[in-house]
Amino acid sequence: MTAPHHVPGVHSVIGVDAGTASLREADHLVHRLTDGLGLPEGTVACTHLIRTAERRGTTVSFALPDAAAARAAWQRLTELADPDPDLGAVLGELTHGSATSASTAAPGAAEHARLSGGRAVLYPGADRLTGTVALAELLATTAIERVVVVGAPFADGPDPETPVLTRDHVRPEWREGRLTLALVPAAGGTLAPFEVPNPTPCCADHG
Repeated sequence: MTAPHHVPGVHSVIGVDAGTASLREADHLVHRLTDGLGLPEGTVACTHLIRTAERRGTTVSFALPDAAAARAAWQRLTELADPDPDLGAVLGELTHGSATSASTAAPGAAEHARLSGGRAVLYPGADRLTGTVALAELLATTAIERVVVVGAPFADGPDPETPVLTRDHVRPEWREGRLTLALVPAAGGTLAPFEVPNPTPCCADHG
């Protein structure tokens, strides 16, 4: 199976399918692989929904800072001492593990490379988003570039000083090349991420 070479950045994005069904399971997989592969600062990890006749669930992708970092992470992935027999991975034209799973991982990797989709779990500044933070701080200290407020349009956008109740669970998405966070109005004039932790924030011990 060959990944689409015309996608910019495809050789810096690793796609993985390990059979996860839910977003929560995919979040755990992101953290497990991030820890196990020792991924460098600046890595962005996303989850992707797949709905095909053969597979319904989630895959994950890791955008490394550059092609050299991606090749190093790929080497570590292929050298895992106890590989999951159901795990398949793809990096450009390279595949590893289950051929079927590698083929289902490829679309998410390509989507991430295009910055056209993917729900970000790991991204620069994500560890700062705990408790309550001002909207301006959220945008200034993380890779999130844009916010949209669902159900409450603002002519000039929300006040930058509006508190955001992170609930320790902030999952922006790639939309048209920009990492975008959907927010909703919350109590007391605050905002909160549209996605609610289910049932509680994932992997709290990962910081």
